[in-house]
Amino acid sequence: MQHAVRKLTVNAKTLAALLTVAAGVASVSAAHADEATAKSLFKAMSDYLAGQKAISLEYDSNLEIITTQKEKIGIASSGTVTLNRPDKVRATRTGGFADVELVFDGKTLTMLVKNENAYAQAEEPGTIDHLVDELRDKYHRPVPAADLLMSDPYQQLIPLVVEAKDLGSGVIRGVECDHLAFRTKEVDWQIWIAHADRPYPCRYVITSKKVTGWPQYRIDVRAWKAGAEVASDDFSVAIPAGAKRMNPKDIPNSDELPSIFVLKGVK
Repeated sequence: MQHAVRKLTVNAKTLAALLTVAAGVASVSAAHADEATAKSLFKAMSDYLAGQKAISLEYDSNLEIITTQKEKIGIASSGTVTLNRPDKVRATRTGGFADVELVFDGKTLTMLVKNENAYAQAEEPGTIDHLVDELRDKYHRPVPAADLLMSDPYQQLIPLVVEAKDLGSGVIRGVECDHLAFRTKEVDWQIWIAHADRPYPCRYVITSKKVTGWPQYRIDVRAWKAGAEVASDDFSVAIPAGAKRMNPKDIPNSDELPSIFVLKGVK
């Protein structure tokens, strides 16, 4: 180990030169990235997703936050999603602060916080697209990555893009993917899309440029199933005995950001 350290020290100048050259090559490659190809690949994924009447998946997510002490912290969760287009979805998320489930049967939205033995219900008839809009606008739930499950992800995301790059291939859990990067005025986002005839999203990363420290939200998708592969679900929900009923806006720890963290400047 000591020999390795001495060797690294001796070759520090050479290493620095190599890193400088590598950075230059990366810059040139990015400058020549094919924007049209990136958008075309994303459009193909969008069309594939929109064409699936039934989808199920498992996911792992990581939400980065920047504290007032300028410390970057990651909040990790895992969960599942099952949907039947156009108007039914069940989503779960389990992390260190919450065990939550959201169920929508086309008419009623139910939110369960199992670790708090609390729930909320609201009549929100409509499609999955309508539900996502209501969660964000009416209930102030950001539901990151939900755009990918809407009826037209391309139309949801691409109109805001000011720059797009095709970064070639990447491998996520053994699956070869197309790696694409997009920029908007407020966020940068990347997506890794599986090759072949099932171009589903393997990884989705959103970087917030307007927040000091540029925190990221990342979601990794696994156990992807579509069509006849998806197990049947009647999207019913059983309210636990003795559960406290609450207003959907007041349900604790239902977002990825736990309630133990207080946003600076928010009362």
